[in-house]
Amino acid sequence: MVDVLSQNEIDALLAALSSGEMDAEELKKEETQKKIRAYDFKRAVRFSKDHIRSLTRIHENFARYLTTYFSAQLRTFVQINVVQVEQLPYDEFIRSIPKMTILNIFEAEPLEGRMVLEVHPNVAFAMLDRLLGGIGMAPSKIGSLTEIETIIMERIFSRAFESLQEAWKTVIDISPRMEGLETNPQFMQIVSPNETIALISLSTKIGDTTGMINLCIPHVVIEPIMPKLSVHHWFVSQKKSRAPEEVDALRNRVNKAKLPIVAELGESQITIQEFLGLSVGDVISLNKPVHDGLAIRVGDKLKYIGSPGTLKDRVAVQIDEIVSEGVEELDE
Repeated sequence: MVDVLSQNEIDALLAALSSGEMDAEELKKEETQKKIRAYDFKRAVRFSKDHIRSLTRIHENFARYLTTYFSAQLRTFVQINVVQVEQLPYDEFIRSIPKMTILNIFEAEPLEGRMVLEVHPNVAFAMLDRLLGGIGMAPSKIGSLTEIETIIMERIFSRAFESLQEAWKTVIDISPRMEGLETNPQFMQIVSPNETIALISLSTKIGDTTGMINLCIPHVVIEPIMPKLSVHHWFVSQKKSRAPEEVDALRNRVNKAKLPIVAELGESQITIQEFLGLSVGDVISLNKPVHDGLAIRVGDKLKYIGSPGTLKDRVAVQIDEIVSEGVEELDE
């Protein structure tokens, strides 16, 4: 990453060169020397910026679905937004979360491996309080979960995975399934400590309670579908063919649409005085000879050429020619 100097730093650099504190020749020598950048093998870069952008886009949808789901379940104001998507070692993630938290361990077939949805205790207990008839406040002191509280937590978060399934539909059809609920991060070892993970951090607000929900996705789990997270695949996948029933429904609606059809005998221009003086029996000369075809318009588009006549004592027009697309009508 290229360092960008601020204006103050540029001014200080110019002043140092002018005063002789820094030598321009020495700076040039330093530039020509080979640059060595330290690389930490424990923090291997497995996700490109392209992958991070795709994961961000997917989980922004996940946040919206989750907001709708929790709002309906808790019957209170819920706001969930993606704060950050980053990659880091699994061990660093474990050390960054509270010692007592809610860890929803799940699998998502056909992907192989386990993932974790970590919910901050403030958020989890605010949900629990709301579901049990409270106002949605987190307790000042958080202890271990009772058996009933564990069952309630498992049920609400098991259904939350349906939102994850919906968000990932544009990439792959997954079937998330809750495997277990844990409260101590030290007892949860889904991958090796140095394994790179994608960490999606969601800021969550339930009523007046705020906290974080973190989704941990190990690289080894989504490695088989990494090509599908590229921008090229993302946009190509948007062009899906319509289902036969959609095509039939569209055709039926088009067939039922009503359009005005007008057969024009011709045009004429007269003055206002002539118009006011018209009476029964007067003849108005048109701009087309009698034997020329009539212009038949569908809407405002010229589509056919026809000839006038009668059918069963009613005025009618017969279509003699179909006007090709792109042919412009010539002014007489």
